[in-house]
Amino acid sequence: MADEDYVYDEASGEWRPASELAAETAVVVRDSAGNALADGDSVVLIKDLKLRGSSQVLKQGTVIRSIRLTDNPEEIDCRHDTIKGLVLRCEFVRKR
Repeated sequence: MADEDYVYDEASGEWRPASELAAETAVVVRDSAGNALADGDSVVLIKDLKLRGSSQVLKQGTVIRSIRLTDNPEEIDCRHDTIKGLVLRCEFVRKR
């Protein structure tokens, strides 16, 4: 029999397998159209975005490749050719 980690679930008052609880608490990150996003996906901007702290504007239709999901389900971390360390809100992107 394989050893499995157990976690105390305060809501039910029972010890449950950690894998079972992890599956229940998995957060799905969705774009503006409701499509699920994953690490490495490509997205397209749905509106022009002025960048804070700079005079640059990312135009509608700009493709952002290789996104990374963050702890916040409303934000994604990405890189663009001209901007490093860019964080975008999911409401402004659509999965490509």
